[in-house]
Amino acid sequence: MSQLTLAVAQTIIAAALAHARAQKFHPLAVVVLDARGVQKAYAAEDGTSLKRAEIAIGKAYGAISLGMGSRAIAKAAADRPHFVAAVTHAVGGSLIPVPGGVLLRAEGGAIIGAVGISGDTSDNDEAAALAGIVAAGLKADPGVG
Repeated sequence: MSQLTLAVAQTIIAAALAHARAQKFHPLAVVVLDARGVQKAYAAEDGTSLKRAEIAIGKAYGAISLGMGSRAIAKAAADRPHFVAAVTHAVGGSLIPVPGGVLLRAEGGAIIGAVGISGDTSDNDEAAALAGIVAAGLKADPGVG
C-alpha cells in the first residue's frame, strides 16, 4: 500500500479502541494522519478528558515531522532537550515527545502516515496504536530501535 485510505484509517481506529477496551484502558482519543500530516480520521471515546485530541495530534504530527516514532522523540528529548524544544517551536508547538505516536510505513519503508493516541499511560497509548496498525495489515514504527 503506497497511500493511506480512509477505510484503512478507520480500521486502525476501530482496532486500537477495541484493544483499549479489552485491556480496560482509560478512554482514548485516536488520530490518523496521512503522510502530509493532514487528519485522515479521528475518534474520541466517551469520557476522554479535555485536550486529548490535541495531544494525540501532537504525538502523530511530531512523528511525521521528524520521521521517527514518538518513543524515539522522547529519547531525543532526554538526550538533546534544546533540539526537541527548537523543533517543537518550528512545528508550531504540535509535538508531544512521549510514546503514543507511531509512524505507518509502506512495504518499501516510505512513511504513509502516523497514528497518535492519548488518554492512558504513554506505553498503553502506544500499545493501542500498534494493535490498530497490525490489525490494518500495515508496518508500525514506534521509534524503538
